[in-house]
Parts: sequence; C-alpha cells; structure tokens
Amino acid sequence: MSALRESLGFLTSRLRQVGIFVALILIVILFQVLTNGILLEPQNVSNLVVQNSYILILAIGMVMVIIAGHIDLSVGSIAGFIGAVAGVMIVHWGWAWWLAIPACLLVGALVGAWQGYWIAYVGIPAFIVTLAGMLIFRGLTLITLKNQQITPFPNELRALGGGFLPDISGGTSVLEWLTVILGVGGTAAILFQAIKERRVRRKFNLENEPMAWFAVKNGFIAVLMLIITFLLASYRGTPIVLIVLAVLVILYSALMNNSIFGRHTYAIGGNLHAAELSGIKTKKVTFRLFVNMGVLAALAGLVFTARLNSAQPAGGTGFELDSIAAAFIGGAAVQGGIGTVAGAMIGGLIMGVLNNGMSILGLGTDYQQLIKGLVLLLAVGFDIFNKNRTGAGGGSSISRRFKWKTTPPATESAPAAKTEPVRVDAK
Repeated sequence: MSALRESLGFLTSRLRQVGIFVALILIVILFQVLTNGILLEPQNVSNLVVQNSYILILAIGMVMVIIAGHIDLSVGSIAGFIGAVAGVMIVHWGWAWWLAIPACLLVGALVGAWQGYWIAYVGIPAFIVTLAGMLIFRGLTLITLKNQQITPFPNELRALGGGFLPDISGGTSVLEWLTVILGVGGTAAILFQAIKERRVRRKFNLENEPMAWFAVKNGFIAVLMLIITFLLASYRGTPIVLIVLAVLVILYSALMNNSIFGRHTYAIGGNLHAAELSGIKTKKVTFRLFVNMGVLAALAGLVFTARLNSAQPAGGTGFELDSIAAAFIGGAAVQGGIGTVAGAMIGGLIMGVLNNGMSILGLGTDYQQLIKGLVLLLAVGFDIFNKNRTGAGGGSSISRRFKWKTTPPATESAPAAKTEPVRVDAK
C-alpha cells in the first residue's frame, strides 16, 4: 500500500510528463476504435512514421529553441527553400546525390547563421527575425523554382524519404528479421540504460522514481517498442528515415541532458539575466541554436522532397506550425527553460496520429485545423494549470497528502548545527 501511495504521489508531482503519455495512448485508442482498426494496421503504421518524419526532425530543433526562450517561424520556408536548392543541384546541375546532401545541409547552416546573427548579436527578437525569414525564404523558393516543380530525383535520394532497409530474409519470411533484430536490440538497450541511470542516482542519493512506477513505465515502453517492431516487420520492415530519427533523438537527448551546451540552453531559458551573470556566453549559445535549427530544417526539407520526389513551390508550408505545436504539446514551457527531446517526439506523434486518423475518417482540412488548434490550446492551458498548481505551497494537495519525499531520512532527521559566536581578538 505504501508503494502505491508513493507512486501516486510521484505521478501527481510529475503530471506534465505523465500527461502526454496518457494523452497519446488515449488518442491512439480512440482512433483505433473510430477507424475500425485501420490506424494500427502494419502498412498504416509505416506510413505514419514516413509521413511525419520531417515534422519530428523539425520538432527536435524547435524544442531546443523554445527551451532557450525563443521561437522560429521560418523552418517551413527554409525546408521548402532547401528542397528547391536540392532540385537545382541534382536535376539541373547534375550533382551526385551524395554531394548535394552535405551541400544542402551547409546551406541550411548558413541560413541559420544568418538568422542567429540578427537574434544573438544584433538583439532583434527571434519572433521578428524568423517572421522576416519566413517571407524571405518563401520568396527565394519561388525565385529558385521559377514557380515550377522540379522532378524526378535519383532513387538513392528518394530512399531517404520513403525507402526501407533491405530484407535479409529475401522476402521468404512472414516477419522482416532485420527489423526484429533492431527492435529487440533497441528495447534491450533502453531498459539497460534506464536501470543503469537508476543505480547511479541511488548511489549518489539523488531524486529517484518509486520502484513501482519505474517498473510500470519501463515495462510499458518495452511492450510499446515490441508492438511497433512487430507491426513494421509485418509490412516492409524499417523505414530508413526512422533510423535517421532514432540517431537524432539519441544524439540530441544526450546533448541536452549530459553536455555543457544543454545545461546552458536550459539556464538561458530559465533566467537569461542570471545566466549572463553566471558567465554563460548567451549570445554564442543562441547563435549555435539557430545554426542547428537551420541544419535540421535543411534535413527535413531533403526528407520531404525525397518522399514526394519533387521540389515544389509550396513545399514546407505549415511545417513551422506543426513543429511548434509538437514542442508545446510535448511539454515545452511557453516561457522557456522546460522541455525535452523525447517530449517533443511524443507531441509530434500526437499530431501525426491526429492527422492520420482524421484523414482515414475523411474529415476535411477545415475540421482538421479546428481540432488541432483546440488540442494545442488545451496542451498549453494544461501547462499553465500545472504550473499554477505547483507554483505555490510546494506542490499540489494530492502530492502533499501522499507525502512523496526525495530527501534522504538521515538528512531530514539530522539536528541543526550549533553556531558558535564569532570571537574577535583585540590587538
């Protein structure tokens, strides 16, 4: 009973993080019922990953920008512009795809550096700079393409957006075994890392999750990973873009959680003035954040263009809204200083399931926009409610009732040290 009370107290104190997982589960169940099981069919799950991959890539960079207290409205236009640049390089100039990809990423970095300079060193608010960038790069896209689409692209580039890893069974097996190996190995790695981190936190007497919640959470993650693995292996295997996403999530999660740059990003978003006084080079960090955002926007543009096999004048339209929504739905705070890469991925999946489910049901874009807007509003409203709920009084009445404690008992019961009067010897 005490373990249950401890777990409930922990959950109420972590309502923001737990809420997005619960929301994703409920939305999946809802659309699975409404679509008569179509949502979780193997082919649709594979399409869900491929169709939302570029939004998830953008969400990684967007949540980092939002954590630092900024916003980027230009990522959709940058993605469209990079698609146009890739079309000119590969189709018109005849560049090899393996040369055009790094060149496009470099162009994205230069675009990010351009915007980062105005924001970090000139001091213009990111909202204004990126709003201008949204117009500038949309115009450059139209100029580059001359209002016409460019197609086709080589198969190697198209594989980035819609290709699959090779089937090592040669198509003779019911399941694609490379996907099974990757899925089971990835699940084992996640569980091993979670257990390792728990042991480290216990060793240094740091705040830790109750054992009951730790077991339930990681058991659920393992089951979810294995289900997705089975569904993908039942169709055509692992999409190449899913491997790209997995690498990005691992790298950027490590960057934000275990690096000086990540800690500085959180510090800037939490309190800019205090970060400056503590010696953090805030301008350099902000500049690098927008360079990184430019590179990820370029990668998203390449994935989108490769999937469509076409560079289009309207490419990237609305991407900025979906990526911003994914970051906020995933738990990023409006005022900055709070958010995670994993949360942004969950938020992106929520948006993807909503888009996919409503499309299967045949809802028009008018109702889709209405529902997505309401979901975003509710997510931000929940964030504000949760902040007010825990902002005063040291937490909610529920968490205080369950008395979940993070301070070691020895520290709590230690008697206060006696203070000796200061003696000044006269000379």
